[in-house]
Amino acid sequence: MPAPRRIVAKHVGQLLIERGVINQAQLGESLTLQAKKGGLLGQILVELGYATEEDVAQAITTQYGLPFLPLKNYAIDPDVVKLIPENVARQYCLMPVDRIGDTLTIAMADPFNSRAVEDIELLHQCTVQVFVSTLTEVLDSIKRHYSKGA
Repeated sequence: MPAPRRIVAKHVGQLLIERGVINQAQLGESLTLQAKKGGLLGQILVELGYATEEDVAQAITTQYGLPFLPLKNYAIDPDVVKLIPENVARQYCLMPVDRIGDTLTIAMADPFNSRAVEDIELLHQCTVQVFVSTLTEVLDSIKRHYSKGA
């Protein structure tokens, strides 16, 4: 699966400014820090306390046209959980959420990880549909569902 194409030409930082989440000075500080240390701008904004994980995830969904799926209260069938081994879910930071026919729906904190999607498609001979979720929600969901012995 190729990386998602941007459908909105604006960068995440600009989208967050337009939504009133951050201001120009906060974006500038975050970009400077990113240039020095590397990493994803969204993660830096969260680490600095300027934005929440959900703010960043929502901006990514706007930028790339991917759907957002909050996992906190999402009911996942244990049979779907069994489709992806826990070590794979943790490695790629993703959670299987549904399977309908030949389509497996997963929630990911990093929807740009095309290797994860390709590996799952090869493993299950299916099409993967990606939803965006926050890192915290994906990790909490993995812990919640795999600790049940699913």
